[in-house]
Amino acid sequence: MLLEWVAFSNPHHLRASASQLLVLLRELKVRHLLLDMNSLPDLSVADQEWLGIYWMPGLVALDLEHLVLLIDNNRQHNQLAVDALHDLVQPAIRFSSHYFADAASALDWLTDGSPRLPTLAAEWAARHAPTAH
Repeated sequence: MLLEWVAFSNPHHLRASASQLLVLLRELKVRHLLLDMNSLPDLSVADQEWLGIYWMPGLVALDLEHLVLLIDNNRQHNQLAVDALHDLVQPAIRFSSHYFADAASALDWLTDGSPRLPTLAAEWAARHAPTAH
């Protein structure tokens, strides 16, 4: 499953969205998850605390095999926040975690070079293409 924060969404919806995401991941029995962290606003200290207390325990309880996080190098604030959250629950993690700076590399790794990769990459690129006005 590939997910990203919708740009221009109200950051106050983060907790409700994150909670709904856990429910969806559980219901769909997702094994491979790619989260694009690049459109997520900088996480506040309160949101980081909430994620650590309430969300991360739910994430590590899932039957994930791979968690792939897409975060470019210029998103240092969220990279540090994600690292701290990872370290907080590290003993309970049963899945592998991978970081990538670009979608192409993440998709290639996640699909293990699948012949479906060009189609997935095209869908991703179309989603992020500038819109003509």
